[in-house]
Amino acid sequence: MDGTAPFVCAQPATATRPPRTGPVAGPVAGLAAGLADRAARLGRFLWSGWAGLAALALLAALWQAGHEAYGDFILPSPLATLAAARGLLGDPGAWAKLWLTTERALLGFALAAGGGMLAGLAAGYSPATLRLARPLLTVMLGVPPIAWIVLAMIWFGASNATVAATILIAATPMVFVGAAEGIATRDRGLDTMAQAFGAGPLRCFVHVAARQMAAHVFPALALALGTAFKVAVMAELLANAGGIGGELARARAMLDISLALAWVLLAVAALVCVEYGLIRPVRAELERWREAAQPWGVKR
Repeated sequence: MDGTAPFVCAQPATATRPPRTGPVAGPVAGLAAGLADRAARLGRFLWSGWAGLAALALLAALWQAGHEAYGDFILPSPLATLAAARGLLGDPGAWAKLWLTTERALLGFALAAGGGMLAGLAAGYSPATLRLARPLLTVMLGVPPIAWIVLAMIWFGASNATVAATILIAATPMVFVGAAEGIATRDRGLDTMAQAFGAGPLRCFVHVAARQMAAHVFPALALALGTAFKVAVMAELLANAGGIGGELARARAMLDISLALAWVLLAVAALVCVEYGLIRPVRAELERWREAAQPWGVKR
C-alpha cells in the first residue's frame, strides 16, 4: 500500500425544508384558529348552562311546593303557567304585545347605556366631575321609579316616551357608576407601558382602559337591562299603554293568576334572550384576555 487514502466524495446531507406556505395559508390558518377558539368558548358556555338549569329546577320545585301549600287560586302550578304561556305564544296578538314591551325596554336601555357610559368616562378621567355627580346620583337613585312614571305620564302621556324616559332616569346611574369606577380604578401603569410602545390616546383607551372598564361596566349593563324590563312593564301597567303591562292589568281585572304569571314568564324569557344573546357574547369577546391570564386549571 502506498499510504494514500482513497478520495471519497461525500454527498451533502439533504436538509429537511419546511413546507412552503403560500400567501393565503397564513390568513386561512389564523381564521381557522379563531373559529376553533370561538367554538371552544361557545361549547364551554353551553356546558356551563347545566348550573342555570339546576337553579331553574330548584325554583320550579319551590314554586310547586308553594302551589301545593296555598292552592291554585293563590299560586298556580308551574305546569299550568307553562300551558298558559304556550297558549299565548300561539296568538299573533300576544307576540305583538311582547315585542312592543321589548322594543320599549331596549330603547330606554340603549339611551341609558349610551348616556351613562359617556358621562361615566368623563367622570372617570376627571375626579372633580365625579365628585360633582355624586349628589345627583343620590337624588336620582333615591326617587322611586314609580314617581318618575307618574311625572312622565304627566309630561308625555301614555306613549313610548313615558317608558323610555322612566328607564333612562332609573337605569343611567347604574351604568354611570360602573363606567366611572372602571376608569378611575384602572391600572395606570399599563397606560404608561402602552404609551412607551408608541400607542396613541385612542389606541391606549381601546386596548387598555376599555378592557379594564369592561369588568365594571358589563355587570352594570346587566343590572340596567333588568331594570329596563321591570320599569317598562310597570310603566305600561300604570299608564295603560298596552304591551305586557296592559295585559297584566287585564289579567288582574279578571283575577286570572295563571295568565298574569304567564305574561311575567314571557317577560323574563325576553330579558334572558336579550342578555345572553347580546350582552354576554360581547362581554366574552372583550374579556378573552382574562381567561388567557388565568392559571392552568382555574375555572371561572
